[in-house]
Amino acid sequence: MELIKVRRHHQITLPAHLRKKFNISEGDYMEIADRDGGILIKPVKVISPDQAYFYTKEWQEGEAEADKDIAEGSTEGPFEKIGDALGALKTAKI
Repeated sequence: MELIKVRRHHQITLPAHLRKKFNISEGDYMEIADRDGGILIKPVKVISPDQAYFYTKEWQEGEAEADKDIAEGSTEGPFEKIGDALGALKTAKI
């Protein structure tokens, strides 16, 4: 357990190793609750509704597959002409 000091305006500083472990940055939100005679502070990532699709399981699986293809060099292009790109799409093994 670590000891931290409550500063002016009742602010506290989270230890660096915890900020790093939980990927906490300035401006992030924290959830706070009264638990068993203590205080529980939990990081919360707020996702804009228009970005929520990116965090779905299906999207993340597709991202992982694309990253794998890129790492293995299993990509086509870049193309100089649109016709070349369309030709590659027509002959692609999907």
